[in-house]
This record gives sequence, structure tokens and C-alpha cells, in this order.
Amino acid sequence: MKALLGSRGKKTRQADKEFIADGIQSVREILRPSFDDAPKLVNLYVTEKGYAKLLEEISPQVLEEAPIIHVADAVMNEMAETESPQGILALCKFTEITLYKLKQRSVKKVAYFWEIQDPGNSGTVIRTAEALGFDAVVFSNNSVDVYSPKTVRATVGALSHIPVVEGITLEVLMDFAQSEEFTTIALAGDGAGSILDLDKSEKTILIFGNEARGLPEIAGLHSRVAIPMSGKSESLNVASAAAIAMFEVGIR
Repeated sequence: MKALLGSRGKKTRQADKEFIADGIQSVREILRPSFDDAPKLVNLYVTEKGYAKLLEEISPQVLEEAPIIHVADAVMNEMAETESPQGILALCKFTEITLYKLKQRSVKKVAYFWEIQDPGNSGTVIRTAEALGFDAVVFSNNSVDVYSPKTVRATVGALSHIPVVEGITLEVLMDFAQSEEFTTIALAGDGAGSILDLDKSEKTILIFGNEARGLPEIAGLHSRVAIPMSGKSESLNVASAAAIAMFEVGIR
């Protein structure tokens, strides 16, 4: 547990295909996954108070089947990354998801993020994509580690309900989009049109850029659009922009 949360945590997470989720909401969602390759619970570590909290949210019948290990408060304090742990830590196993697996699932709405760096943003966009009916989230190479503690915490359990693919270059993404007949839409401040004016397509990939550098030019793109703004701000946070665009494509 300490190795997964420590300074070398990313290397350990990738080697062991394991990560840590903390808190009631994350554990509740892990116990009710929505797809076959969703993260699986390996061990659930709880203090006395943490177990009492779980009983308020999750039925005793479900908890009886969970691999629970009771630990003392002092042990939890040593294990947890946060200063005030809830007394609930889950060791989880994840399966690497590929574009081929997305093809098998016949996904129709995909959000792609190029070199996104902030763990809070990455977790938020995963949570938002799941909430707004998207079928998958894809991150480029040189992006944040999806299974880092801060990212996992920001997803609030959404990793159990939406497939996430890592390490996909723009070139590979565009090849996939062309072969599977997706409409590709990039969101950028220099976009020539408005996200509000796009015709809906059955199969769409929304593409978002780095927090500071935006997006490079993308060969073969169908549309490069912006979000119209009436205020004086020059740009939006990538998580905010993604929420608006995904709402337009996924719900409206």
C-alpha cells in the first residue's frame, strides 16, 4: 500500500496493475461495476469508525462478501496518503483497456485528452464524461497517471463505470477514428466555429488539449471549434470546457 502511494508509486502501479481508492464513494462504486474490465477490489482496509461509515452506505450482505481487513487507527494513519483519512482504503486491480476493446464495445461517444497534466482535471473529466453519457475516455501519452491517488479521488468512483484508455497518440487516435468512421471535433481557443452550431453525429470523438499549450494542428480533423464566451476571460479550465462540450454532444 505504501509503495503504491509513495514517490515511486506510478512505477509500482503500472507494474502491478494496482491502485488505491479511498473513501466511501469510491468503495461503493467499486462494489457495483458497470462493465467487465472495471477495476476489481482486492482488499478493503477499514478502521472501526470506517466500517461503521460503510454500513451506513452499503448493505451488510454486500460487505459480507467483500475482502475486508480490519486495522487499527494507527495503522490506517501510516497507510493513508491524506492527513485525515476516512478509515477506508481499497486496494484495487485494474485491467489495461485498449482501443481494440473500445471497438469491441461499439462505443459511440469518446472524449480524448492530449497531454493533460493536472490530476484534479483528469479525474474530473472522467467523472463528467461518465455522468454525461460518454462511452469512454482516452488520454494521450505524456498525460497524467489516471490511477494516481489524486486522480482516482477526483473521479469519485467513475472509474468503475466508464472505460479509460491511456497512452494513445493523436496519430493513433485519428487512424482509429477514420477506420471506425467517427466524427472528430477539437475544442480550441482558435476554433473557427462554435460548439453550439455543430450537427449531431452518432459517433463522435471530442478532442481537448493541454491546460497551458492547447492543441497542435491535427491532420484529418472534421471540425476545430471554440466555446463562445461573452465575458472577458480568454479561456476556460479544461475540465470546465470539457463539461460544456460533452453536454452539447452527449445530452443536448
